[in-house]
Amino acid sequence: MTGTPLGSSPGATDAPGTPASPLRVGLVGYGLAGSVFHAPLIATTKGLALDTVVTSNPERQQQARTEHPGVRVAATPDELFDRAADLDLVVIASPNKTHVPLATAALKAGLPVVVDKPVAGTAAEARELAALAEERGLLLSVFQNRRWDNDFLTLRKLVADGELGDVWRFESRFERWRPQPKGGWRESGDPAEIGGLLYDLGSHVVDQALVLFGPAVQVYAESDVRRAGAAADDDTFLAITHANGVRSHLYVSATTAQLGPRFRVLGSRAGYVKYGLDPQEAALREGHRPGADGAEWGVEEESLWGRIGSGESPVTGGGRAVPTLPGDYPAYYAAVAAALTGAGPNPVTALEAAAALDVLEAARRSAHDGVAVTL
Repeated sequence: MTGTPLGSSPGATDAPGTPASPLRVGLVGYGLAGSVFHAPLIATTKGLALDTVVTSNPERQQQARTEHPGVRVAATPDELFDRAADLDLVVIASPNKTHVPLATAALKAGLPVVVDKPVAGTAAEARELAALAEERGLLLSVFQNRRWDNDFLTLRKLVADGELGDVWRFESRFERWRPQPKGGWRESGDPAEIGGLLYDLGSHVVDQALVLFGPAVQVYAESDVRRAGAAADDDTFLAITHANGVRSHLYVSATTAQLGPRFRVLGSRAGYVKYGLDPQEAALREGHRPGADGAEWGVEEESLWGRIGSGESPVTGGGRAVPTLPGDYPAYYAAVAAALTGAGPNPVTALEAAAALDVLEAARRSAHDGVAVTL
């Protein structure tokens, strides 16, 4: 078979993507995204099997073989697409500028696709990909893993349960202290590379804001290159006015000497403040795997729980501690597997990603022109 059409159910033979054989996944790219996030999550998801890793780097080829014994290794995406009939899904985890051409090639080869964020450099390109996937009847999903961060899951439940009342202001910070640039395409000033923090970490915080509070109607941004040797934005602020009146203030930075709260959310009844980052990325970087040895996954220490209350500062003990729900990155690929077998919806659509790109493009224009941009 060539891929699995969106919404179809596998048959009862021993071909790829059947009950007797898990869905076979080809992974393009084995850098940070491929090796730390995608490969471990694919390999530990029931119903999926990491079949092939594509990388031209000999060291990364050996790394893939060591970390995933029995995996096939290909040097080019074309080698993978030549075997399209043996695969059920392609995951694009290569540099940003390759996302659109590789996803297009995979869809035209008849393969469902997962693309790391940002799915494209522009919202128009994302919508074109979405149209191609719909035309071919194939899944096209975007890896927005931060929807399954522990703090975001907790905040989403608090909002849904009305614990904060009507939310008025949402502050979200994804800040780091990296005074020395690391180099590479992520810090390149070449627009073709789609680098910089606005499109990197900004893809996460904007997506989360839109999931929580719906469409944006106006965007204002300030974007700077602070570090010597850096060529792309490394300190950016976005202000979003949502259609429902909520205002989101979003910060992404590599130059923050004192880190602020990850979330500060203010409502008519109470506020919620949460410090610290979800522990799943750190666990994956250290080689831990979901479900290994029965260990709990995505659970943080009680000392890091956020606090909810009103009229007092959480720093001085105001409010009450809110147990943080476990983070759940494995839920994304479990949902992808379900979508491919007709058992559930696409967890993150390309059209949702396009809406976030509308905001990112508006933020870039706003920062350049010094004006608020109406969507």
